[in-house]
Amino acid sequence: MKRAASFVIACALSAAAHASPDFNEVRAAWRSSDWVLLARDGEPLARTRVDKRARRGDWIALADVSPALREAIVVSEDKRFYEHAGVDWRGAAAAAWGNLWNTRTRGASTVTMQLTGLIDADKPAGRRSIGEKAGQTIGALWLERSWRKDQILEAYLNLVPFRGEIVGLSALSQTLFGKAPSGLDERESALAAALVRAPNAPYAKVAARTCVILRDMRALHGVAQSNDPCVNLDSYVQITLARTAAASAYAQSDDALAPHLARRVASEVHPAAGARVRSTLDARLQRFTRDTLARTLAELNARAHPRNVHDAAAIVIDNRSGDVRAWVGSAGGLSNAPEVDAVLAARQAGSTLKPFLYAQAIDEKRVTAATLLDDAPLDLATGGGLYIPQNYDHDFKGWVSVRTALGSSLNVPAVRTLVMVTPHRFAKTLVALGIPLSQAGDYYGYSLALGSADVTLATLANAYRTFANGGIAGPFFDLADHRPAPAATRVFSPEASFIVTDILADNNARTRTFGFDSVLATRTFSAVKTGTSKDMRDNWAVGFTSRYTVGVWVGNADGAPMWDVSGVTGAAPAWNAIVNYLNRRSDSRPPQAPPGVVTTRVTYQNDIEPARGEWFVRGTQMSAIGLTANASQTARGAHADAKAARIGAPTDGTIFALDPDIPPARQRVWFERADSGAPLAWRLDGKPYGHDARAAWLPWPGRHVLELVDAHGDIVDKVGFEVRGAFVKTSK
Repeated sequence: MKRAASFVIACALSAAAHASPDFNEVRAAWRSSDWVLLARDGEPLARTRVDKRARRGDWIALADVSPALREAIVVSEDKRFYEHAGVDWRGAAAAAWGNLWNTRTRGASTVTMQLTGLIDADKPAGRRSIGEKAGQTIGALWLERSWRKDQILEAYLNLVPFRGEIVGLSALSQTLFGKAPSGLDERESALAAALVRAPNAPYAKVAARTCVILRDMRALHGVAQSNDPCVNLDSYVQITLARTAAASAYAQSDDALAPHLARRVASEVHPAAGARVRSTLDARLQRFTRDTLARTLAELNARAHPRNVHDAAAIVIDNRSGDVRAWVGSAGGLSNAPEVDAVLAARQAGSTLKPFLYAQAIDEKRVTAATLLDDAPLDLATGGGLYIPQNYDHDFKGWVSVRTALGSSLNVPAVRTLVMVTPHRFAKTLVALGIPLSQAGDYYGYSLALGSADVTLATLANAYRTFANGGIAGPFFDLADHRPAPAATRVFSPEASFIVTDILADNNARTRTFGFDSVLATRTFSAVKTGTSKDMRDNWAVGFTSRYTVGVWVGNADGAPMWDVSGVTGAAPAWNAIVNYLNRRSDSRPPQAPPGVVTTRVTYQNDIEPARGEWFVRGTQMSAIGLTANASQTARGAHADAKAARIGAPTDGTIFALDPDIPPARQRVWFERADSGAPLAWRLDGKPYGHDARAAWLPWPGRHVLELVDAHGDIVDKVGFEVRGAFVKTSK
């Protein structure tokens, strides 16, 4: 009989050996319910739920589980786990005796026996038949022969279902406690163990079970029960378990470093559950960039001087490879629309397009860095009336060089340059740089010089990368394993790229607008341009070092205007901090001059600008720069007449439209005269309006007559103009 019994057991174990997988097979078959976006070094950046049937995290090694939890599971589920060979015969006898006398007792299933049921997922859950129990027993005996104890406990913790849809310790730890399993303390571990026995039990029952486990754990170590571990346990359990109901089926973890990039990857690549997608991001840089933007927003909204700015975004691109090293779509906390990825949102470019315009003009031999442009009032006829550009500070600097005009971001010289280049050709250049304009150049007209087109931070920063690469534009990449074939295109010559880069890196060229002590200046080489869109809705700082291109946007995702925030006060401080972080271990060096440029010392007529060494495309250099009558006439435009005693602006028939986005008190129409200095006066609609050669008038809707009169009251010149727009509403 004994031989027969031994033979039956041997046959059963042999059958179990063929039916049961080994530990490595079970671990390899595990699939998380999420896909994970990884940094270039493998660090997780964001986790996105895909499988809604169950919430499963990554497979957790036993070494990464807190000792308290391992102890709580053994105390709760299998006190003699490390002593038996798969079946706890003493426990089984006690359970049978209790059932015989109808007394309540714990089940006889060991952790190993439970694991055999978890591995055999085809069997229905619930009370098992005697035959199924026998099979489970045989399976447990086999597992103990072929697996180590640590493997059994590790697999059990990863496969066991907890509360609701949660399966495995990783998902439980993150959902209930917001931490990794390695950080679970004694109370958290006891609660997790209590859920194994009755996952969906009421709060009170789970709390009672948790209390028993806590007391057993302390008794195991001989800890005195003077301090009852069950104090306030009911409320703790209720609050903790409520998180399972509040958890979104597809939510990312709150500490996701790159949630916006993860959403874009999900919509374009569609990773499957369990997939691990490696990005090009640098986790440390991503974290620093995110925190820098959050700190910038907090400073801008300090209680003493709130600026009504709630969103910020940034991107960092490796110049050589095109790999994106940081992608922060929103700074989070203060945002009214944190889901919006501001790296990809289309916003008005402001002055950030000017470097491309001047590079094109240099390539076309229309200007040099030393060319003088007149920063003076300018009226340009368009199909809808007159286009009258203004500088940011509503002041004019007179004759300035291209270097000063670009470095100090002067608007009128940029518009004069666009007149030479033409909006149509400039728009084609922007498209070649990878900036997809929604309309043709003629649609934007001369306002394209001042950034009236919408751009995204990603494409704008990548366009600036063209200067860093000597005029060659190419795509950028954010995924390590999804790289299309590179398609590099030469947009600017190496010479024009070098000269524009030299201007953008020249702190002296910025002084007319930004002063000497500018936040745009960095410890080592960098070239940068700021921009502010209409009504302060967006501001930018985009530039590059010898290794990286950095773009920062600050504004409001819902389009609300900021209060007194420019590119220098908003985006530039964050840009500066990111650039200095990138250069903390190595210096950024300026580019070497290409063979096609030469440096020449230039002097200006009447000391319009100080003498200096200047870079030229070979063949365009000059040493003395003055004003000619022809150049003056061209620069001033068709509406600047030098005849004495005439109204220079507005011209007859001009139509002004009130801008509803600008407060009425901030809008002005400028009256300007071109005369020989004779004592003249303004008269508007028959009433005197001052004697200044240039006067500002608060516009009022309607038709108006402006007259220039001499000392005797005789009319020297007269124009008619119209102001269109809604009347100012009066309060009721």
